[in-house]
Amino acid sequence: MRQTNYQLFDFLDFSPLLDEGDRLWRACTPTRIVEREGDIYISIPFQQQHNSNEIKPDTTYRKKEHILRIRKYGNKILRLSLSLGDEISEDSEMLSFAAELKTDTSLSYLQLEDKWIVKDTAGNKKAAVSFAKPMIDHWSDLIPPPEDTIQISFFPDGEKEISLSAYDMFSPARHDAFALAYVEHNGKPDRATCSIKAKPDECFYGTGERFTKIDLAGKTFQLRNQDGQGVNNRRTYKNIPFYLSSEDYGLFLHTTSFAKFSLADHSTRSVQILTDEPLIDLFLIGGDHPEEILRGYRQLTGFPSLPPLWSFGIWMSRMSYFSADEVNEVCDRLREEDYPCDVIHLDTGWFKTDWLCEWKFNEERFPDPEKFIDKLKKKGFRVSLWQLPYISHQAKQYEEAAANNYISKSNKNISGASNFSMEDYAGTIDFTCRKASEWYKELLRKLLKMGVVCIKTDFGEDIHLDAVYHGMTAEKLHNLYPLLYQKAAYEVTKEVTGEGIIWARAGWSGCQRYPLHWGGDAAASWDGMAASLRGGLQLGLSGFGFWSHDVPGFHGVPDFMNSVIPDDLYIRWTQFGVFTSHFRYHGTCKREPWHYPAIKENIRKLWRLRYQLIPYIIQQSMITIRTGMPMLRALILHHPDDKTCRHIDDQYYFGENMMVAPVMNSDNKRDIYLPEGEWIHFFTKECFKGNQWLRNSDVPLDTIPVFVKKGAIIPLYPEEVSCTDEMDLSKVIEVVFA
Repeated sequence: MRQTNYQLFDFLDFSPLLDEGDRLWRACTPTRIVEREGDIYISIPFQQQHNSNEIKPDTTYRKKEHILRIRKYGNKILRLSLSLGDEISEDSEMLSFAAELKTDTSLSYLQLEDKWIVKDTAGNKKAAVSFAKPMIDHWSDLIPPPEDTIQISFFPDGEKEISLSAYDMFSPARHDAFALAYVEHNGKPDRATCSIKAKPDECFYGTGERFTKIDLAGKTFQLRNQDGQGVNNRRTYKNIPFYLSSEDYGLFLHTTSFAKFSLADHSTRSVQILTDEPLIDLFLIGGDHPEEILRGYRQLTGFPSLPPLWSFGIWMSRMSYFSADEVNEVCDRLREEDYPCDVIHLDTGWFKTDWLCEWKFNEERFPDPEKFIDKLKKKGFRVSLWQLPYISHQAKQYEEAAANNYISKSNKNISGASNFSMEDYAGTIDFTCRKASEWYKELLRKLLKMGVVCIKTDFGEDIHLDAVYHGMTAEKLHNLYPLLYQKAAYEVTKEVTGEGIIWARAGWSGCQRYPLHWGGDAAASWDGMAASLRGGLQLGLSGFGFWSHDVPGFHGVPDFMNSVIPDDLYIRWTQFGVFTSHFRYHGTCKREPWHYPAIKENIRKLWRLRYQLIPYIIQQSMITIRTGMPMLRALILHHPDDKTCRHIDDQYYFGENMMVAPVMNSDNKRDIYLPEGEWIHFFTKECFKGNQWLRNSDVPLDTIPVFVKKGAIIPLYPEEVSCTDEMDLSKVIEVVFA
């Protein structure tokens, strides 16, 4: 559909011909307020509008009344629920309420002449409905007065006002946003929208793994997971229906349906939300600091668990190793050449047929997988395995899965899948069915009992949308699917190994509970590296704690499988990997360091540095699992009032005390911003004052700009090791940067 620049068509998805059976219903002035069991219920009449882009009420239709429920969680979270047909889910797989949110949740109200005020038991104002009329100095009847609307504000923290956009319009007939409205399709409620006032200088963050500039103001996003097919476009594997505002609040849209966020884009005066279902269920999260707001979001949807120690070591992979002999050769050479490493990952090549996922080792190329895994473990290598959640017609499990309805049945391929093998996947494993989930877990359980420690839960951002699933419609399952898929793999891994970890690509709200996630198929290029970092920072601003990326990019440019990776890109991306929560080499061609002889000594030093940093990484991970902070932190998380930091997406905090400025060009130069405070260069120990730019700084290829807060104590491991099994954490030393 071509852009019209009318909100009705470009955001609410009406046909410009107005001939598809859609009708708009707008909220009017509330008529009643009641309190029941500590919740507030507000009756809101809605008026149908004429079938026109000229917005005006069609009074030949009676108003329809719907109820807005306001519920309080803890001290700084409000839940706003408006059902227009579908039932509101009081709980869901997305929600994982922290215990502290369930105390003192009662609300009451006060009716005054020109307003209703909602308060909590401590007397803090939580919402206000205004009946005040606009001030008028009548002069002309050329343009009619504004129509009836709803004026309501919310105060999740008791102070900061968040208001619906009552009058976002050019004239009463030309609206740029609707405070509260819904669309009927052929006489039935179909989708709903609301809008929140935005300030001219307001910035927005989060919404998942975004590869664009970090301030999302002026952007509209479709919250529909897709195979990203790279990291330099609008598609993304991980959409998260949550955003963080520089105005000290967060908004979590509790839905699994397709949705849209327009962040001061269709109208610079409003954030607009559209859900592809006839209800609105959202949480407003207040706080004095971005971390507090992110902590509130995690209190609703869950905190990350702590990954095992060995996972913080280096992972070696490519697409793909094809035999036990090849894997042993790589592992032996890593040890012989003193490259520390903890994990060897087998991608698509461990099956009988490459890409034909059957959860079984190729018997010819991996003749004794249990013995193979055990020998690697004795050398300090743990084994991770690739798989996906789709069953091929050719898979040995197909008949069993189809006969027992463990998979959705479809005659179509999954739209948008990378699908390098061009397999015709017969169906998607149906994780809404308990028996199907247990069947899948048993497939993994056999591998995990062999000694495998991690399952790469690849794909999952697409499902067969023309199929039928046990627990919900395909449209509602699509975005939720990664959560159900990853939960099953995580649970069985923890059950068998005692350690909870997966390696996942897709995502939705709640997936942060099951670390860890990586950034997908980045191009092996400078722009792929820069966009990967942006995606990781936004994911951290969306509630996720642990994140990784393919070093030094996944696919070649321009030859997808065979382009040579330049030495400087390999070493710069390695430097970035050292200062990431998890560090894996992967891609479509050679990734092992000896294939880059001119820089292999520098790479070895960086790998050893990674293992020195593991005590610091563990220390900071403990903070990540109990607060709102991710391991990789956008500068705004520490400097929310520094307007320069609001726009920087090529630097980041690595935990509490380190700031990293990776070089992402062949010039060996970059601008570095030092926020307030005093900073000490991690390598040279040179001291710098904050609140300044270091313009066009020279950064030789063997160095990376890393700065430590003055006075910080950094725990380091003092000895060289070949893997984390050799680490004795009682030997950790503490280095004071003073």
